[in-house]
Amino acid sequence: MAVRKPLINEPGIYFITFTCYRWLQLFAITDAYDLIYKWFDYLKKEKQYVVAYVIMPNHIHLLLAYNHSKTLNSILGNGKRFLAYDIIEKLNQIPATETLEQLRYGVNKSDADRNKLHEVFEESFDAKICFSKDFLLQKLNYIHNNPCSKNWMLAADPASYPHSSALYYYTGTHSKYCVNSWAELYMNGISASEP
Repeated sequence: MAVRKPLINEPGIYFITFTCYRWLQLFAITDAYDLIYKWFDYLKKEKQYVVAYVIMPNHIHLLLAYNHSKTLNSILGNGKRFLAYDIIEKLNQIPATETLEQLRYGVNKSDADRNKLHEVFEESFDAKICFSKDFLLQKLNYIHNNPCSKNWMLAADPASYPHSSALYYYTGTHSKYCVNSWAELYMNGISASEP
């Protein structure tokens, strides 16, 4: 599940996106939001801090303060792998037979030869370092406005979407998950390339 192109693994705040296989709404179908928050807890234990996030029905955007103790590929690849196991388990419990079949057909031959049974996520992910405060703020706004975009219309305003850090950034009150403020991280020296 690693990205095909090498990533720069320098410390900083990264804008990260990964997507469910063929944009299937697997997070919504399985109500897997709790699994993602559990992964965020794991990241925090590893000193990788979630700065902002939105969990959409079929993809995740997050700002992650990355400390390079492990490679970014490893952190995200392992996270996607463990999320995939739990999502498959939830799909089996529903049961969501048609969705499971789609995920089975998505496995390529080389992965099938290694006993992979389902393709839960798109193979790669996107990770861009926030090289400046302006770029970070642009991505923060993009993340929080995603549920309100005309393609989704999941909320009337960013702060009312429950699976997002927007409420915290708008009001100071955490929603479903407590994030680390980008401003606080900047003040403590965990930042993008520009202080």
